[in-house]
Amino acid sequence: MQARVTTIIEHMAKSHGELAEIIESTRYITVNMAQIIEAIPDVQINFQGVEALTQHSLGVTKNLTSYLNILADLEEAIADNLSILMKELNPADEE
Repeated sequence: MQARVTTIIEHMAKSHGELAEIIESTRYITVNMAQIIEAIPDVQINFQGVEALTQHSLGVTKNLTSYLNILADLEEAIADNLSILMKELNPADEE
């Protein structure tokens, strides 16, 4: 039983390492996005009307929503992995 738990913990450690790499890459993306935003000029940009401005704003909103959904999926995956680990470490809780 102990060997099985050890194996599960090893797999969990490996999966958490991979999740850490994913988080590191999202951090890298976030830093790059911040640098891009910083490079946007402070002068008023002339869009071709309200419709174009609305479309650009909608595009930014969709991208941001997608990014936040990906982070939520990552958080859910980490929670699922930890719940499996906790069930294996505390089998008395299931009874």
